[in-house]
Amino acid sequence: MNQKHLAWVLLVLTNLFWAGNYVFGKYVTAEISPVWITFSRWVLALCALLPMAMLLEKPDWQAVRRAWLPLLGMGLLGVVGYNLLLYEALAFTSPLNAALVNSLNPALIVLFSAYLLRERMTGGQYAGLALSLVGVLITITRGDVTLFARFQLNRGDLLMLLAITVWTLYSVLGKRLAHIPPITTTAVSALWAVLLLLPFAALNPLSVGQISSLSLIGILYMAVFPSVGSYLLWNMAVRVTGANQAGVTLHLIPVFTALLGFALGDGVSAAQLIGGLLVCTGVLLTTGLIEQRLKKAKPAEHV
Repeated sequence: MNQKHLAWVLLVLTNLFWAGNYVFGKYVTAEISPVWITFSRWVLALCALLPMAMLLEKPDWQAVRRAWLPLLGMGLLGVVGYNLLLYEALAFTSPLNAALVNSLNPALIVLFSAYLLRERMTGGQYAGLALSLVGVLITITRGDVTLFARFQLNRGDLLMLLAITVWTLYSVLGKRLAHIPPITTTAVSALWAVLLLLPFAALNPLSVGQISSLSLIGILYMAVFPSVGSYLLWNMAVRVTGANQAGVTLHLIPVFTALLGFALGDGVSAAQLIGGLLVCTGVLLTTGLIEQRLKKAKPAEHV
C-alpha cells in the first residue's frame, strides 16, 4: 500500500471515529456540560499523546516552541472551539442532523483556502459550494425553507454552522505547520486547549457520583478514538493529501452516523436524505473530484 492509499484509509477511520463522537456526544451532553466533556476527554487523551510524541517522533522542541502561537490557535479553534460548539449543538439537534451540517465543511475549506491561502477556485467549485449550501438549508429547515425567512431555525443546527466554520480555520491553519510532526502537533494543541479550559472547569466542578456508566463509557470512547485516533490520523493524512482532498472524506461522517443511528433505533427523514445528497454532490464538485473523473473518462482525441 503506497502512502496516498494509506492516507485515504486513515481518513476513513478518522471519520468513523468522529461519527461515534456524535452518537455518544448526544447521550453524554444530557449529564455533563460541554466544558467538562471537552476538558476530561482531552486530559485523558494527553496521557497517550504526549508520550507518543516524545517516544515516536522525538520532535525538535525548539521548533515547537517557536510555533507556539499557531499551535495555540489550533488548540483554541480545533479542540476548544469546535468541541464546545459541537456538544452544545447536540443538546438541541440530532446526531445525524449535526453530521449533515458538518458535511458542508469540505466546501468551506476550499472557500477559506481560496481567500486565506490564495488558492484559486473554478466555476465548478463555486457551483458546488452553492449546491452544498442548498443541501444544508434543506437539512436545517427540515424541508420548510419558510423557517429560514421567519428566523425559526433550530439552535443546535445554527451552532453546528458556527462549529464547522471554526473547524475550517483549524484545517487551514494546520497547513502552515507541516514542519512539526503530526502527533506533536495534536498533543501540543490539546495541551493548550486543556490549559485554556482549566479555569472554566474549576469554576464548575463535576459531581462524578451522578454520572451514569454510559456517560463514562462515552467519555472514554471520545478520549481514545475521536481525540487521539481521529486528530492524529487527520493530521497525518492531511500532510499527504492536502486539506482540500482530506476534506472530501468528511461527508462519510453522516453515513457512519446514520448507520450507528439505525443500530440504536433512529430513523432518517426525507429532508435529511435529500439535503445530505445535495451536500455530498456539492462537496464533490467543490473539491474537483467530479471534474477529475470526467477528464479521466474522456477519450483521447486523434491528432
